[in-house]
Amino acid sequence: MASIAQKSLFCWHDVEALGDLHRLRLVLENLPDEELMQQLEQRRGRGRNEYPVRAMWNSLVAGIVFQHPSIEQLRRELLRNGQLRDLCGFDPTRGSDAVPSASAYSRFLSTLRKRSIREALVRVFTSLVDQCYRELPGFGRRLGADGKGIASVARRRGKGAGDRRGEHDADWGCHEYVYQNERGEVQKSVKKWFGFTVHLLADTEYELPVAFTVSRASKHEVPVMRKLIRSLDRHRPHILKAAEVFTADRGYDDGTLIDLLWHEHRIKPVIDIRNLWKDGEETKLVAGTPNVVYDYQGTVSCVCMATGTQREMAYRGFEEKRGTLKYGCPAVHYGYECAGKASCPLASCIRIPLSTDRRVFTPLARSSYRWKREYAKRTALERIHSRLDRSFSLELHTIRGQEKLSVHLTLVFSVMSALALGRVRENQPNQMRSLVRPAA
Repeated sequence: MASIAQKSLFCWHDVEALGDLHRLRLVLENLPDEELMQQLEQRRGRGRNEYPVRAMWNSLVAGIVFQHPSIEQLRRELLRNGQLRDLCGFDPTRGSDAVPSASAYSRFLSTLRKRSIREALVRVFTSLVDQCYRELPGFGRRLGADGKGIASVARRRGKGAGDRRGEHDADWGCHEYVYQNERGEVQKSVKKWFGFTVHLLADTEYELPVAFTVSRASKHEVPVMRKLIRSLDRHRPHILKAAEVFTADRGYDDGTLIDLLWHEHRIKPVIDIRNLWKDGEETKLVAGTPNVVYDYQGTVSCVCMATGTQREMAYRGFEEKRGTLKYGCPAVHYGYECAGKASCPLASCIRIPLSTDRRVFTPLARSSYRWKREYAKRTALERIHSRLDRSFSLELHTIRGQEKLSVHLTLVFSVMSALALGRVRENQPNQMRSLVRPAA
């Protein structure tokens, strides 16, 4: 191949590298990590400072931003990229010798798992969430919840408690999904994994995390979410006070959770429902009425006294003071011709108390258009899960242990929030969810 020597005023590789480094700088500048750094430096004391605490921390953040699923990949990048070493804060006079060893990173990560340090790391995340509440209009009004299974890198439990490389926290989880195929046939798929579940509460408008917790894979999502909400009520009540709507899939269909959200915190639950009617009936009669029925999905209908025709009633809204849903006569509302109108015992409307069935009747009626619009926002959680897998490389992680995973996710969610805030502060709100695109 013939090589042509050609002068150039600049190199596009330098421009692209600068864009990537600007993206890292954007995250580092918006991470409120000074308290954490001071605690780490105090813990190190007068010990060896061959690899400074702040530089190692910045390099861990760089590993998240640049999608390195393992410490070894991060070290290889640091060894070849002098600009990255400089930005992280490593001594430029030492060159590649400034890159910490694998054992140094292992000890540093072990320090991050110490209780006081881990609590300081959590405060970094919660501080970023609080900044989102202050700076992003409407942040936290619409919350969504979902659980995501994360497999451990190990395939089974370790043999002995003294084995530091073994997996001692994970267990087996199972999710069953029931759906209809193109031919209308009911199908069931089963997903099993050995590992953990991250239970995430996020803003569905901005698609940013608000709170999370990690459990073993076998833990059911509903009791964990109830515990998380009660914890927020004790320690961060402003989150629940700001929330107006809570969306979740049918895995969270639970009367106790619905009561907790609405009756204790006045948050409207928009949770898909399971059919738990075991006797095979399709409708039930509303108490105190001779011809008004409802199905398990909360659709209220009236039955014509003359012809037996069943028509869906018109939803007229929620009356909070009464604790009732109001439905109107379809003949009056839609202009139907009703043969039994003269003999119908109903007035122009009917009120159904939420207490009739707290799972079926919720402050946002399941049959309303608004319920469908709000529930559609739940897909934000699926997009966040997708970013965790692809942009943050969780599908390629090398983590064993619940504590290690919790620390890693705290760092990941902190980077996600810091990057979003940085984009907004630099007038790039349309890129606030983009981890890969360089900052302009």
